[in-house]
Amino acid sequence: MTNRRDTIHARAQIRGTGLAPRLAGEASFTQKQNGVLVTVRVVGLPLGNPTGFFALHIHEGASCDGGPAGGYFNPDFEPSPRRAGDLPPLLSCGSEAYLSVLTNRFTVREVIGKTVVIHPGGGELCSRAPENFAKKIACGVITRGPR
Repeated sequence: MTNRRDTIHARAQIRGTGLAPRLAGEASFTQKQNGVLVTVRVVGLPLGNPTGFFALHIHEGASCDGGPAGGYFNPDFEPSPRRAGDLPPLLSCGSEAYLSVLTNRFTVREVIGKTVVIHPGGGELCSRAPENFAKKIACGVITRGPR
């Protein structure tokens, strides 16, 4: 249910890396009374993932160009999976995925300037393959959106 006062405060245009060059999508962050509604839509996920899950995190970095996107967003130094930047994994349907979740782990203002990263594999909620967490198949910088 949408309230007229709800405004998308931030967005990230998600683009695939060399590991998934066709991957594209958007993440939006809407501040609600009880938390932040995070909505992610992507297409072009790599096929052949045996579980169909892709890890989704907010990282500290402010850039998706080249190197790492910074560590996981974790201002309270929580263990995984309770870090502020730990989001539920994306579940692919073919090469597409859609996720909408309400979280009170951060505010929209706190994540502006950070990055949204998609990793191969299901993330720590579904998998314990640490080699996948170092890889990023897509990234987007979170920027202030329309008010």
